[in-house]
Amino acid sequence: MQITTLYTYPIKSLAGISLPRALVEKRGLAYDRRWMLVDRDGLFISQREIPRLALLVPDFSGPHLIVRHRHEGLAPLAIPVRPPEQAAGLEVQIWDDRCRALLVSPEADEWFSEALDTRCRLVYLPDESVRPLNPAYGQPGEMVGFADSCPLLVIGEASLDDLNQRLENPVPMNRFRPNVVFSGGNPYEEEQWESFRIGDARFRGIRSCGRCQITTIDQESAEVGKEPLRTLSAYRRQGHKIAFGLHASLAAEEGELPHIQVGDEVVVGRQRGGI
Repeated sequence: MQITTLYTYPIKSLAGISLPRALVEKRGLAYDRRWMLVDRDGLFISQREIPRLALLVPDFSGPHLIVRHRHEGLAPLAIPVRPPEQAAGLEVQIWDDRCRALLVSPEADEWFSEALDTRCRLVYLPDESVRPLNPAYGQPGEMVGFADSCPLLVIGEASLDDLNQRLENPVPMNRFRPNVVFSGGNPYEEEQWESFRIGDARFRGIRSCGRCQITTIDQESAEVGKEPLRTLSAYRRQGHKIAFGLHASLAAEEGELPHIQVGDEVVVGRQRGGI
């Protein structure tokens, strides 16, 4: 098995960026979900409420993150990768968590408000603001950025292939917004990984990922349908959730943080059940 694609999603619920190589941090891949849009009360905004977020496409350009609209003629927005030192703080809420974030700029707020036709603000999660994993599945010291629950999402191409054989209209991998995609192995086997290695980096498999309605949003057009969630619900239901993919985190590391890259070998350690 080997890595075929790496994705980081700098701004929560916007399009992702495909990377040939990525630094892995405790919060996930570098820059992943470090920015987020919030409403006037500081509550996070996602594609669940505004599917049109999928039409906003970020990319890195030197010291800036550049955001463009797929279809509209809006001028691109340039966001400094590092916010100003004197940026104002704001308490924000993502699910049941509350944490301190930094307001990016009035210009960013205006751009996103126009692009989405709704008042919103762009915030950044600074290094000193720590959002621990839920103790129900997290370990001491583990943390996450503005992702829903865990630092990393890993999906095998075999899993998507198996799903697409059951669908009348196959869907691309971007419906599931993974960070790490790999080839080889058996469908859904990644959900049983308790520990694994990519290159020289070691990871902990946390739990399978419970899927939501974002999987039904076409990431190119923002059109909403019923698939693939309807088909997945028929054979991938685990209790109250519909599983597809593995949540993971970087295992405790000493020294420099590791890099992973496309082509790296994936080696499985322990699997659930002691295999």
